Order: sequence, then structure tokens, then C-alpha cells
Amino acid sequence: MKTIAMPGTEIVAPAVVLGLMRIVEKSDDEVRELVAAARDVGIDFIDHADLYGPPYHGCERRFAEAMRLSPSERDAFTIQTKCGIRQPGPYFDFSYDHIVDSVEGSLEALGTDRIDILLLHRPDALVEPDEVARAFDHLHAAGKVLHFGVSNHTPGQIELLKRSVRQPLVANQIQLSVTHAPSIASGIAMNMGDLDQSIDRDNGIVDYCRLNDITLQAWSPFQSRFFDGPFLGNPNYAELNAVIDRLAWKYEVPAEAIAVAWLTRHPAQMQVVLGTTTPARVVAAAQGADVHLARSEWYEMFRAAGHTVP
Repeated sequence: MKTIAMPGTEIVAPAVVLGLMRIVEKSDDEVRELVAAARDVGIDFIDHADLYGPPYHGCERRFAEAMRLSPSERDAFTIQTKCGIRQPGPYFDFSYDHIVDSVEGSLEALGTDRIDILLLHRPDALVEPDEVARAFDHLHAAGKVLHFGVSNHTPGQIELLKRSVRQPLVANQIQLSVTHAPSIASGIAMNMGDLDQSIDRDNGIVDYCRLNDITLQAWSPFQSRFFDGPFLGNPNYAELNAVIDRLAWKYEVPAEAIAVAWLTRHPAQMQVVLGTTTPARVVAAAQGADVHLARSEWYEMFRAAGHTVP
């Protein structure tokens, strides 16, 4: 498994991450089988969120109950979780009290003494950066959170936080796949005024993260759009699937691996966050981290996904 050294941390992380947002109703054996399949292919990085359940902290608790990690076994994992989305609503809450309470809930549910990385889960329009900084300082000083980051944040939103937050913001988790790639596609179509693709909807987030040593984490790597279903095997993406199938045959890997390889080929050194609960799909997808697509192949997939290359 390809690994990356995450800037601002001591973490050497796999290029593929196991997301556990769908395990709340899985049995102990099913959770253990899923995690074991991930470990067998080099994935020791787990992505959670307080929201994943229901109830709140439901998936975190299910993971801990199923795995029953000893201290040494816990040390073998990088555990990341997120906070900030509240239900019913939804609405967003980056207040000091909510951040601290959420982390305490995650620590209790996970049965651990620290979170390796805490992400703020989508931007809070009512954010007070000084409150976030106070919460981060408290959690960091207590050893309860080692590193911090964000999810779905723009460069301006990150800069606003950085004005007060002292710890490095080491990750930004955004939705990204070959078919849902506005953060990449807009730059390719720069200055083409009559093309919708040229509109920068993410304020140059990919380049910003590269310039500021922030690891991008791509969630929903197989989603065609925002929860519109997967593009793999989707007849609406027949041209793309034909290209993927040909490349899968060439590199002797499953189609899922080619979808992952499109992301890991990017020089931003991204991590790909899987959401599947099927062990075989985890194994299939993980193979993509070690496939190095040719530049022409990367662009061929990009065009086949419906994007314009001027």
C-alpha cells in the first residue's frame, strides 16, 4: 500500500482510508471481518464521525465493541473522527462546549484515551475562531486530540480559523471523484468564460492545500455526484466505464482500483476514504493506490467522465 507522510504530524498514513459510517447495524464478526480485510491490505487508518449512527457516536461505539482493542492494538491504528454537525436540523456548531463535549463522547464511545486527528465536519457559518482555538488548546493540552483538521472547508474558511488556532490544520476532507471533481476541473478550464466548468466553486482548494501542507482526503470516491449513486457500472457513464474496464484489464486490477488510482495519481498526495462495508470491495479498491496511471490515461478518464480538456 502506498503511504504518505502527513505534514504537521508524525503519521505515515496509507493512501486509502477505511470509513466506518455504515457499521452501526453490523455484527461484531462483520465489523472485525471488514477491519481485518483492510489491515491485510495495509489500511490502518480509520475514519469516524460523532454523527455516524444513529444514535450519535453509534458507529464509534460499534467499532469499539466489536474490536475490543488492547492498548497495543489501539496503537496500531490511526483513528480520525469528526464533530460539528448537530441533529435534528441539521445545523452546525463549532462552539467550545460542543467541540469539547463531542470529543469526550467520542473518546468514551471508542474506548480510547486520544483521538489521532479531529476534523471539523463542514463549515459553521456562525463560527467564532477564538472559541475553536480555545477548544483545540484544551483538547491538545490534555492529550485528548493529537492533531486537527477540517472537512469541506474553503481556503478562506481555513484562513479564518488559522488566525486563532495555533495547531496546524493537517487535513481537509472533501467530496472528490473522477465524476465529481469541480475542485480540479475548474482550473483546467480556467478563463473559458462560456463554459460552466470554468467557474471556481471551491476557491482553488486543491492548490491551496498543496501550498499549505494540508492533506486532502477524498470522500465518496465512487459517487457520480452528491449522493446520486455510483458511476461504476452506471449506464449514464458508459464511456467512462469502458475506459475504466480497459485500464482494469491492462493493470490487472478491479474497476474500483482504477477509480481510486485516478485520485491517488494526483500529485497532491491525497487519501481516498472508502465507505463500503463489503470486505471484498475494500480489497479491490485498495489495489488502486499502487497503480500509477499514465498522464494520458488520467486525462482520458477525466474527459470520459464528461469534463472538458480545452
